[in-house]
Amino acid sequence: MKVAFIGLGTMGIPMALNILNAGLELTVHNRTRDKEEIPAKAGALQAGSPQEAAAGAEIIITCVSDTPDVEAVILGEDGVIHGARAGSIVVDMSTISPSATRIIAEKLGKKGVKMLDAPVSGGSEGAQKGTLSIMVGGEADDLEKVGPVLRAMGETITHVGPIGAGQLTKAINQIVVGGTYWSVAEGVILGVKAGLDMEKVLQAVGSGAASSWPLINRSGNMIKNDYPLGFKVKLHRKDLNIALEIAREIGVTLPLAAYLEQVETGLIARGHKDEDLSAVARSIREQSGLD
Repeated sequence: MKVAFIGLGTMGIPMALNILNAGLELTVHNRTRDKEEIPAKAGALQAGSPQEAAAGAEIIITCVSDTPDVEAVILGEDGVIHGARAGSIVVDMSTISPSATRIIAEKLGKKGVKMLDAPVSGGSEGAQKGTLSIMVGGEADDLEKVGPVLRAMGETITHVGPIGAGQLTKAINQIVVGGTYWSVAEGVILGVKAGLDMEKVLQAVGSGAASSWPLINRSGNMIKNDYPLGFKVKLHRKDLNIALEIAREIGVTLPLAAYLEQVETGLIARGHKDEDLSAVARSIREQSGLD
């Protein structure tokens, strides 16, 4: 099976390596070309453009930052649509607008190219370990065809509905993730300010109903006030904007998501856009007089 992978960022590189480790033939492309070197050393071929990467591939994966990036990579002058052959399947694993996803799928369909939207959750750790949760929108038959590729990257693969449903599900995921990070930050900073032994506190809380991935994996960042790159604040703010746009369109109120979007906007303005999302704790630490 010939696979193309376009977009080699924090998530994309380990995802591409896992495809190679599964024994699949892989061609890669990235706008910043030096990022192609790691998968190339592992056996991937390199392509000079998305169009070139897509040519001859049965499955074409895109994993880039935002809606305009996906539109450029797939529909642009040297985009996937100009190289993909009829019958191939584009799998967009970015997190973008559901409405834009449906438009892209329609345009690909006119060329005989199928599309799935398959955003992921699990962070950079999940990408490295191949344990991502993948939420897929599109036709069930197409999902079956790309199953071996997705299983190389993810542990849980769920077909959630027609094209665009994957992105809607990811928006829900990001609302819940943001709220969880925020509640963990409130609890952690309360304990820090009260002078508790936070190792013991986390052992107790993490063993009960309050346990969560951010509590286990990111509370240490909040205690130390150090937020090394995991999932960038600026990307989560982008995802919340997508969720809030959907909410406005269908008439749903998301007060916590709206508040967090403003908190993250403030962090970005203060130079913290590339820190891990656990940096939302900065806001509580500052308001609590810790910093």
